[in-house]
Amino acid sequence: MTLFRHPEDRIPVLLFACVFALDLTVYFMASSWWLPILWFGIGIIPKGWISAWNHHHQHLNMFRHAPLNRLLEIIFGFQTGVTSHTWFLHHVVGHHVNYLDQDKDESHWKRADGSTMGEVEYSLTTALTAYPRAYKVGLKYPKALRVFLAMCGVQVALLGVLFWHNWFNALFVFLLPMCASLYVTSWATYFHHVGLETKEHAEASYNILHRGYNLMTGNLGYHTAHHTKQALHWSKLPQLHAQMAKDIPATLYRQPGIPFVWSGSEEKLSLTDEQVEALAMARTAR
Repeated sequence: MTLFRHPEDRIPVLLFACVFALDLTVYFMASSWWLPILWFGIGIIPKGWISAWNHHHQHLNMFRHAPLNRLLEIIFGFQTGVTSHTWFLHHVVGHHVNYLDQDKDESHWKRADGSTMGEVEYSLTTALTAYPRAYKVGLKYPKALRVFLAMCGVQVALLGVLFWHNWFNALFVFLLPMCASLYVTSWATYFHHVGLETKEHAEASYNILHRGYNLMTGNLGYHTAHHTKQALHWSKLPQLHAQMAKDIPATLYRQPGIPFVWSGSEEKLSLTDEQVEALAMARTAR
């Protein structure tokens, strides 16, 4: 009997556990004031990547057994600021259902007057309202809401114990990284759909083909494919994108963000006919 639904998740979960072990090591062992602060700075980008994997997990749980999934979600909660079932409610049965309708989208990029939000406004709004919006969606899904509320309670209690033991280290090793990761995640999602008002799934998302970005985020760059089949495992998204390549407008591509691209981060790209054909041909090469 295997613990994982998909064997591809074994190495990522091991890496998440190693990062959490390092978090605990710094928390319990650091006696100098600067080390937790340094660790906080070093971890901002990697924990932003882990946020993408937390997103994948809440679409399709990595373990076959609920207790192991809840344990992993506690780790994810400390690393990303997004606790168990928060993204399931806010994102899976919220945003994915409503993202073509800016009046309903839980991650909407339009203001009430119809104008487009800026990056900072969107990121702050989405981060600060993530939990209230998840709760609101959860009223329609009482079973998931109960897990969401219970696990939020567990997460807060554990964080409280960490603050009681060493408030300074808890602040810089756990609480501030949680807040930063939630903001960085919200900022990254701004570029997934902003400005795309359509009723067609193939025309509603930007995609990132950069190999390093997709390695670190579990192929999150294949965003059109992800929205077309949101329950599809992350390892299969490139193949689905190849199947859809000719239906996706060549203008719906972007550069990745920092640290993959420092100049022109998140800049829009337009693929040539040859590049689109090469993507489609990748389907037959698999």
